[in-house]
Amino acid sequence: MSDLFYSAKLSSRFPELVMVESRRNGGFSVAPFNSLNLGLNTSDRVEHVQKNRGHFFKALNISEKLVAGGLQVHGSEVLRVEKAGYFEGFDAFITHKKDLFLTIGIADCTPILIYDSLNKVIGAAHAGWRGTVAKIGQKTINAMQSSFGTQAENCYVFIGTCIDQKHFEVGEEVAEYFDKKCIKYYSHTEKPHIDLKEANKQQLIEIGVPENQIETSPFSTVEDNDKYFSYRNEKGVTGRMLAVIGIKTPN
Repeated sequence: MSDLFYSAKLSSRFPELVMVESRRNGGFSVAPFNSLNLGLNTSDRVEHVQKNRGHFFKALNISEKLVAGGLQVHGSEVLRVEKAGYFEGFDAFITHKKDLFLTIGIADCTPILIYDSLNKVIGAAHAGWRGTVAKIGQKTINAMQSSFGTQAENCYVFIGTCIDQKHFEVGEEVAEYFDKKCIKYYSHTEKPHIDLKEANKQQLIEIGVPENQIETSPFSTVEDNDKYFSYRNEKGVTGRMLAVIGIKTPN
């Protein structure tokens, strides 16, 4: 397994598919951004971030000139992307373009990477608790359907690494938006804890994605803080990972 990234296991079924999330090690940034900080909107030194990004994309055999991403705003707007670039104000992207790689910045929120294997279409969504409540995973697949004819039954989805339920304590005013199956109370606190991975998984199943076509990361940004950045665990001063999806054309 690479120190730089984790590849979704289901992507091994599709040789053309890149479906990965970066990790925090193997880069050039110093504390508190140590070390593979890929976030363009952190207080890290710009030259370190650029060097990290070059190192990371080289490991994926991808040119950064073929990457699309942006500053997520915890909303639910989906953008159809036709070319590489940086797009602000969107929390999900879709495209049918090959060799165009969609990226989502993360440090506790849930990345959702979607591959329509029939139409060769991809989507990437950023699901914090607000995005999850807004059903951004469903909205991304609906946008793929509207633009490209995607059907949920043909989608393979990776729900990536995020904060785990044990450490995602919220107020009752937030918990009321979630299904009770995704809420748990622990003995060390009276506040509810939300399972973001399960909430997003259930929404994907609800829209018609077969459960056996959904892979969920076994990792946690908090429990595995030595491998992943955690905004909450590191008091808001930390780096960012990237979740990446794209379809490569054969050489």
